[in-house]
Amino acid sequence: MVTTLFSGTEAMFNSAVAVMTLLLVATYLLLLALQRGRRPGTAQAPERWVLIDGSNVMHWQDNTARLAPVREVVDQLSKLGYVVGVVFDANAGWKLQGKYLHDGDFAELLALEQRQVLVVGKGTQADPFLLDTAKEFGARIVTNDRFRDWADKYPKVLEDGFLICGGMRDGKVWLKGMDTVQKVAAQA
Repeated sequence: MVTTLFSGTEAMFNSAVAVMTLLLVATYLLLLALQRGRRPGTAQAPERWVLIDGSNVMHWQDNTARLAPVREVVDQLSKLGYVVGVVFDANAGWKLQGKYLHDGDFAELLALEQRQVLVVGKGTQADPFLLDTAKEFGARIVTNDRFRDWADKYPKVLEDGFLICGGMRDGKVWLKGMDTVQKVAAQA
């Protein structure tokens, strides 16, 4: 039997490898779905992606879990012509509504397509998904997390402008590094 072949640390390692493999496949499928979301045969400007660390941004208002800051960031970036992707930790729904919320639930709450939202699996960190997806799409990330633990594997986190920090001021979201873009868009 397979269970008798592995024991202790070996079994835990193999389980971790299996989980990581599944997560990488899920990320690949998400990226594939995002790519297929484009209509074939239509001439479109390339999509400009910005990813949102949903589990971080949802705490921007009074350090309490709320969906309003995420919704405001989505709205601001969409008005500027960006395609927005939002990644949440598995426990985000529990923090917001006392129950698990999957990709489709969050997509509906944020008025986004399901392809634009990812809730990572239980026990999985969202950070590697955010960073891998940003790398794949050439996207920036809205977050106040500095990802210092990931700097060796993802040196881009150390580059100016890659991470867009922000917060709430007088009930409105502000995004550092997006000010210039917003002024140009307002003048157009």
